[in-house]
Amino acid sequence: MLKNRLITGILAGLVALAALGVWQRDSLQRFMFERTGEEDLLPQLRGMGQYLVSVTRKPPRTQPYTPVTHVGVNPFGINTFWQLEPDPEKRERQAQLVSEAGFHWIRQEFAWEDIEIHGRGNFVDRRNDPDGVDAWAKYDHIVDTAGQYDLQIIARLSNPPAWSRAAGDDDGPMAPPDDVADYAAFAEAVAGRYRGRIRYYQLWNEPNIYPEWGENDPDPEAYAELLCAGYQAVKAADPDAVVLSGALAATSELSGRNLNDYVFLQRLYDAGGGECFDILTMQGYGLWSGPTDHRREPFVVNYGRVEYIRDIMLRNGDGDKAIWISEMNWNVAPDDVPPDYGRVTLDQQARWAPLAYQRAQEEWPYVGVVNFWYFKRPSDDWEQAGRPEAYFRMATPDFELLPVYDTMAEYMQEPPVLYKGLHAPDHWAIDWADEPEDGLAAAHLTFEGRSLSLLLGEDAAAVLVEVCLDGAPECTPLQYTGGEALVWRGRFPQRHTLELRLDDRSALEGVLVHGSDGAVARAGLELVLAMGVLWASARRLGWLKRPE
Repeated sequence: MLKNRLITGILAGLVALAALGVWQRDSLQRFMFERTGEEDLLPQLRGMGQYLVSVTRKPPRTQPYTPVTHVGVNPFGINTFWQLEPDPEKRERQAQLVSEAGFHWIRQEFAWEDIEIHGRGNFVDRRNDPDGVDAWAKYDHIVDTAGQYDLQIIARLSNPPAWSRAAGDDDGPMAPPDDVADYAAFAEAVAGRYRGRIRYYQLWNEPNIYPEWGENDPDPEAYAELLCAGYQAVKAADPDAVVLSGALAATSELSGRNLNDYVFLQRLYDAGGGECFDILTMQGYGLWSGPTDHRREPFVVNYGRVEYIRDIMLRNGDGDKAIWISEMNWNVAPDDVPPDYGRVTLDQQARWAPLAYQRAQEEWPYVGVVNFWYFKRPSDDWEQAGRPEAYFRMATPDFELLPVYDTMAEYMQEPPVLYKGLHAPDHWAIDWADEPEDGLAAAHLTFEGRSLSLLLGEDAAAVLVEVCLDGAPECTPLQYTGGEALVWRGRFPQRHTLELRLDDRSALEGVLVHGSDGAVARAGLELVLAMGVLWASARRLGWLKRPE
């Protein structure tokens, strides 16, 4: 059967190849961009060669139809620096702009060095006032402001105070504490203070690269100890809290100060760290290619790296845990700033950020929140220092909104869609009516895929279930005996709307949307199409002309 699928794919590709010869250049380049993430022709052609090789490799395992927790949430998050903003009115203005655009989450640091400043259990700030001020006051305002604008907080607990290390800051201002019990006490204090108001806590940031582990080589085993101590402390203060691991930075290095994220993650699992987080987090920078880069190169950093992290999680029995992306964006550093993180135009950044969210929703049902890095900083200190990090921003320090703000705001206003995956009934894209209709629980959803089925409890055969596809004037009773009940199936992925009504909402256990399957046939088709694109592009460039 696999052989037949491959032959079918190749034949279909040959038909498509004939059409490639008459494609316009923009169509060819769009095809190549969707596979390589490159927009200039020569990099596209080079990328297509790499893509040809990559589709012949065995892909990472992702198991997209496995049930995963913490994924059916609004995916739109953004990083903020409110702890550095001394003006409460400017914090509120940021909250208003972020909320109006459509973001649902802020990833906000609760800096240990800024809260427990002078010693363990001491929450009085005497840095600028000998009488001291309440170190919690600013963070209380941050929490209040976020709540006022319906923004959920992902609280990042990092940046230890100097007192937590015998070497002080000589070991690096981000170095871990000498005693993880000090970190655990801080985490417990934060989670206890904001219980019921903050639910999501991220323990550390980028522990696998310099300088986030101070002047030390990354140490997965030491981080596992810190992570587990913090996990237990947060759960003790708030049993309903959700703990996120420190975001893994994507790097292929094994240089001592920077440790490959795959190696770091496996060693973290080997040290028992997998028991100490509810959600795994990683960074999702595209760097030198766009969000549509589908070249599978394990040691090349691109936006699709999440698939390899998912593979490692599955190999360690963590397939039911979500991945959240803590930071995602493309850098628009000007010509006089080193392009350490790649360089794109403002227009590319504005177009690519929505595409990154779209790809995550379409292709990665195991990914939950994606956090844009970042909204703004309160000052231009990064710009003055010539740091390329400054140019990931969505707004300048004086609140000038950049083009990406408008494109993201427009994208986030679009109705949500269910793509492939096994989705929980409370998925954010399933809109349940507040009041029953004719005594029946009613939901509306839009889905895109090759089929949609409802998963109903085995003992739910007596439950009335009605479905209305694409605005049908009358709902049709669904025939089922419990288990998986097929609603719609097509030969190719399509988008449809569905009205769902049932007299016992609890009977619905999940919504299963299948995407395009048949990896072997698809690989054969992609090979032929890719070769066809290279051939057609070479002809257009005149490379295949006979010499005079």
